[in-house]
Amino acid sequence: MSSSSLPLTKWIDMPPVWLAGFIAIAWAQARYWPVGLSLASPLTDLLAGLLIGGGVLLMLLAFAEFRRQRTTVIPHRTPERLIQSGIFTRTRNPIYLGDAMILAGAVLLVDAVPSLVLVPLFVWLIERRFIVPEENRLRRSFHADFARYERKVRRWL
Repeated sequence: MSSSSLPLTKWIDMPPVWLAGFIAIAWAQARYWPVGLSLASPLTDLLAGLLIGGGVLLMLLAFAEFRRQRTTVIPHRTPERLIQSGIFTRTRNPIYLGDAMILAGAVLLVDAVPSLVLVPLFVWLIERRFIVPEENRLRRSFHADFARYERKVRRWL
């Protein structure tokens, strides 16, 4: 296996797969176990659209920085550069923040009110499964530069 390839289990264990799974759970809850709770309104639909659109925008801005800096976006790899420009001046994790926003928007869009608890659960899981290990790799690779960046820019907002 070449160093540029990842085992199938690592490709499956990616944030977009987790996001899709959480959205599927919210959809199933709304479809099969609606429990009579609803936030459905034009305002809720607008908020859902803003959250999803904002999440996608954050991700696009982050991907543009990864491309500009010519470093990896894949969570299980160590990046060649520490990105501290663009959207990364506002949040250390714009892609994960975008994922959480998309999940919240999707939950509102399908009117899965009880599934709103999935949003903090998703954030906790992403933090433990991806962010903490990534930050540990960045600490080992970029030492003082990462320490300064970590003090200057918050993990989420």
